[in-house]
Formats: sequence, structure tokens, C-alpha cells
Amino acid sequence: MSNSPARILDGKALAARIREGLKKEVAKLAAEGCPPGLAVILVGEDPASQVYVRNKQRACEELGIRSWKHHLPADTSQKDLVQLVEEINADPAVHGILVQLPLPAHIQTEAVLDTIDPAKDVDGFHPVNLGLLAAGRPGVVPCTPAGVMELVKESGVEVAGKECVIVGRSNIVGKPLAFLFLHEHGTVTICHSRTRNLAEVCRRADILVVAVGRAGLVNGEMIKPGAVVIDVGINRTAEGKLTGDVDFASAVQQAGTITPVPGGVGPMTIAMLMKNTVAAARRAMQQLD
Repeated sequence: MSNSPARILDGKALAARIREGLKKEVAKLAAEGCPPGLAVILVGEDPASQVYVRNKQRACEELGIRSWKHHLPADTSQKDLVQLVEEINADPAVHGILVQLPLPAHIQTEAVLDTIDPAKDVDGFHPVNLGLLAAGRPGVVPCTPAGVMELVKESGVEVAGKECVIVGRSNIVGKPLAFLFLHEHGTVTICHSRTRNLAEVCRRADILVVAVGRAGLVNGEMIKPGAVVIDVGINRTAEGKLTGDVDFASAVQQAGTITPVPGGVGPMTIAMLMKNTVAAARRAMQQLD
């Protein structure tokens, strides 16, 4: 056991600093005649999705980013949804398009995401942007992995030469994050449900990121003393309390630095979404010059 509990990485405070910087940039773009604009599409009545959309709109308001919300009924057809995305693609006032996931079961998520103009794909989920990321070329970086990298930077630990272990292989977090660590010269291992000896692999990590959506999957015994631990998971307990994928009470005694849930990765994801929207507006303005 390490002698003192880990330093807590405050995602809320870091996100606030990033938003402060973005506020100035938004004002500058607006003064130059290109106020950043974000369109959010929500299909159905999923309560968690409604909360996320509200938080994103609030962040836009705070920064002076124009936002449009398209709330469609749950039985909206895929054809109608794709048509709406195509209409927003063509609207020069909108620089970012965000389709809130999950979509209802009758809609093919990939077909909708693939319709978004890659230049307006502020979530970074379009295969073109994921391909650019894999190739180490400039493109839109998915918000949660980008937020994780900012938190790692904040920890003061350099990625180069470190063992970076990611638990979770989704296209939204695990895979893009692996490329970001590789670009920073980290040695990357991705774990998933078929990984053997998960505890053993996790214990090798200088930087451990857990993103699977299973409460308490990783505990203190699976953590190398002094490691940086980033908990991406958001789960609700039976009592309705938010908790991560890492058992915080045991992990905080082993880790060197750790993110809390809530207040760690969540606020950073929204800050990176705002950053991607502002960057998309800047690119659109440069193309007009």
C-alpha cells in the first residue's frame, strides 16, 4: 500500500479553465462574423440523454455558442433522421452536429453518424475522423478520449515510455484513446471481456483508464502503487448514486493520482465538445477567407 491517498484530479476545475479560454475565442469569432453554432439531435425520451443534452446546451449558453435542439419522437424513421442531418449539413450557421446516443433500436446508428459532414462531426465518431486519428493526421478527436488526455497532462505524468492500459475497446473511448497514447509514445494494451488475468494486466499500468460501464470492476489490488487512474465509467447504484468503474475507496489508497466519479471525466467530455465546436467554426471561417 502507498502511504498517502492519491491526489484527486478535479475534472470540474480543469474543464472550467478550458471553458474560460474558449469564451474569449467564441467572442473573437463572433466579432469576426462567425459565431460558433452547435445543433443537437435527440430522438425519443431517454432520461439520461435528456440530462446530457441539457448540460451541453447549458455549456453552449455559458460560452456564447449558438445552439439548436431538434427533439424528435421515438418513432422517427431512419430516413427522416438522415434527411434532417443532411439539412443541417447544408446550414452554414451550424459548425457542429451532435446526434445524442443511444438511438432507438429501429435506427441504424452507423448510417446516421456516417451522414454527418466530417467537418461538422464534433463528436469525432465519423469513420473519416477515426481514420485520420489512426493515421496520426489532424482531424476531430472524440471528446471523452481528448478529455482523458487533458487529465493525464494535468497529472504531470509524461506518457512517453509509460505502460498505458485501457480497459474497454469501444469506438467511442477505448480505440481512439489507444491511438492518442501511441501518438504520445506510450506502450498501449487494450483489455476487454475476453482478456485473461485482467488484474495482472492492470497492475502493469503506469496509466490505467477504465471505460466499460461496470461498477467497481477495478479495485485497489489491481492498481500499481503510484499509477494514474482515470475512471470513465458512469453507473447508477440501486440507491441512485453515481459511481464509476473503479472502486474509489480502495483505489485511492494505491493510485498516485485518480479521477472521481462524478466530477472527473464527465465535465471534461463537455469541455472538449465545446472546444471541437469552436475549432470547427474557426476552420469554416478560414475556408471563407
